[in-house]
Amino acid sequence: MNAGLFGGTFNPIHNGHLGIIQYVKAQYAFDTIILYPSALPPHKPNRNLASARDRITMVRDAVKNLNGFQVSDIELQRKGPSFTIDTICEFKRIFGSRTRFHLLLGSDAFFDTPSWKQAYHIFKALPVIVMQRGEKTGMAPFASFIDEHVSKGYKLKDNNIFVHDRLYPIRICNVPRIDISSTQIRNRIKAGKSISGLVPEDVKTFIRTKDLYK
Repeated sequence: MNAGLFGGTFNPIHNGHLGIIQYVKAQYAFDTIILYPSALPPHKPNRNLASARDRITMVRDAVKNLNGFQVSDIELQRKGPSFTIDTICEFKRIFGSRTRFHLLLGSDAFFDTPSWKQAYHIFKALPVIVMQRGEKTGMAPFASFIDEHVSKGYKLKDNNIFVHDRLYPIRICNVPRIDISSTQIRNRIKAGKSISGLVPEDVKTFIRTKDLYK
């Protein structure tokens, strides 16, 4: 099985997330994409953070009518901060060698990886797809970053794939620009404004029922 792993705070999940991962799933012919909300995100403040259980409920509501998407509570089951390398190792242990995983990262998250726990080992564990939103910016910023912060052994191949003789490939995928953010949604809720069209209807109903982000 060919599977994508897409983690995040999802505070809340929104239509931008869904549009991008549906695009990536089609581009790379994934059998499934597994979404896994962070329980305790180590790089984000807890201010105005909905509970992990509420966030995973919203993620499940968001993808329940989409084919080829799963939701995992793998990080909710583990105590302490939600480190990506630990999650990758756990997924590989659970699914075994018959599943080929790719880690899906937004470009902001990718450029933040030097601050992550055992970041180098992520690139030893599985291929990475970096989702670059909007206009193509060229490979130069990625090449420079990879050379300085990941490994000097990566070489650009086929215009958007960086390959290495010991580490897994890093692919740069230009995805549609969808100008929706979780921060924008939380701010609109706090200001008493509508979030219709920004999140799936079931997510909007859940937020209203639970009185989140007020």
